[in-house]
Amino acid sequence: MALTTAPQLTNHMRGLGILNCATTHLRNSDVRRRPELNGSLFSTGFSKMAQFGFENDIHSILKLDMPITNAPMARWQRKASSSNTSNLNGLSPGKPTNVSLSSSKTPSKTPGKNKKTPSKIGGDRFIPTRNSKQMDVANFLLTKENEPFDANTAGSTSESQKAWSVSLNGYNIEDAKILHFGGKPLNAPEGYQNNLKVLYSQGTTPASVKKTRYISSTPDRILDAPDLRNDFYLNLLDWSSHNILAVALHNSVYLWDATKGDITLLMRMEHEEDYICSLSWTKDGSYLAVGTSDCKVQLWDVENQKRLRSMSSHTARVGSLSWNDHILSSGSRSGHIHHHDVRVADHHIFTLTAHTQEVCGLQWSPDGRYLASGGNDNLVCVWPRVHEGGAGNDAQFVNCWSEHQGAVKALAWCPWQSNILASGGGTSDRHIRIWNVNSGSCISSHDTQSQISSLVFAPNYKELVSAHGYAHNNVVIWKYPSFSKVAELNGHEDRVLNVILSPDGSTIASVAGDETIRLWKSFELDPVKKKAKERLTKSTSSGIHQSIR
Repeated sequence: MALTTAPQLTNHMRGLGILNCATTHLRNSDVRRRPELNGSLFSTGFSKMAQFGFENDIHSILKLDMPITNAPMARWQRKASSSNTSNLNGLSPGKPTNVSLSSSKTPSKTPGKNKKTPSKIGGDRFIPTRNSKQMDVANFLLTKENEPFDANTAGSTSESQKAWSVSLNGYNIEDAKILHFGGKPLNAPEGYQNNLKVLYSQGTTPASVKKTRYISSTPDRILDAPDLRNDFYLNLLDWSSHNILAVALHNSVYLWDATKGDITLLMRMEHEEDYICSLSWTKDGSYLAVGTSDCKVQLWDVENQKRLRSMSSHTARVGSLSWNDHILSSGSRSGHIHHHDVRVADHHIFTLTAHTQEVCGLQWSPDGRYLASGGNDNLVCVWPRVHEGGAGNDAQFVNCWSEHQGAVKALAWCPWQSNILASGGGTSDRHIRIWNVNSGSCISSHDTQSQISSLVFAPNYKELVSAHGYAHNNVVIWKYPSFSKVAELNGHEDRVLNVILSPDGSTIASVAGDETIRLWKSFELDPVKKKAKERLTKSTSSGIHQSIR
């Protein structure tokens, strides 16, 4: 005979109805048939109480084993029902399991119910789409946030960590975060202490943080320039590295100290009918070259207000000047360009002949390799540097372009691209053209719809400034190289003759036929960039100081 446990015996007796009947029969028959026991009930109370406790225990066990008929089906029952419908009635502990299998086959699993709930710590069945590979990574990142942060090593290792993560995991580990809020929290006020960790902060978005540059449409200052000669072909304005602005008013040269505001008369020509045609400062700002209508070039020591020498070589007025160390190049109405070595007595060392009309534009490149010249014959020529000890005539130009349809006075070399030259044409042309000196090609051309009298590059924002005569009489700032218009500076009542950039690159000065000089502060840098630029820029003084004779 097989051994049975207590719950199995109880269930078997309950199924046959034996247990309830036996209990009732024992309770009634013993009292009726044996009246002699009535007198001894008190003596047998202890045994009755024991029997009563035993009956209560049996009833408690039976109540716990009985199924709750009105309750919803348990989750394990629903799962078992979906996996095997044939065992639906046999899963209850209190019911037999002799149910025959049906001959018709039903699917063992309901379609779409075969996905398992993640058993890993951190699994979340309320997020339906998640890469299971990233669960461990996300859990690691969430717990890692409480670790101390080392600012010294974070910047140097971020790129290498990203590369390793992509190589090992197939994705960037930063992209595996469950919740990630961009932007840094706002800093607490000075002196405020709070040990609580900042979880959320309402910070400005990167788009709103970006500062917009303001360009004033009105000049910062206006200077009077009486008796200014309204001649398109002359160059009557220049700004030194010592922040001194030189301007030619008829037959006189005046100096305006932009730092202090002082005005000084440097020189005046002897004859009233003569006039100043061109001005050019040396790189160190100590000496000023003056081209005159009497075919001469004068050198002046500005600090001592003394003329050092007067050089005669041209046969017509000298309308353009440009320095390259100790070499001074001058262009005249005759179409000739002369190189002067100011260190020697016999100063005229070279003559360049390509232009057939007045040379009104002359500019050395910042690296000193090339000299650009523009003339009233609509030509733009590029000349090589004169070698030490070289002398002679008729040097061969590197490039000569004839695309302009008007006089070319406006010339400017790009400070950050030494092989790029910008040129502007007169009333019949009105185009700004960008040239590649190395390849000899025209990179781009832009129609300004107005006469171009002067060009200058603004390195602070990598822009190009153009001065215009008829018909706009204004100054325009262009984004380089896209030629999108940044701003128009209006105010002059006559054609603008020249425009020049201040030594710090923040201000441009324009002089016009209305006898005014206007200062436009259009290129100021923010304080951080300005300090960085000042550290990089160091004033270099040329060896020309004691060498001019």
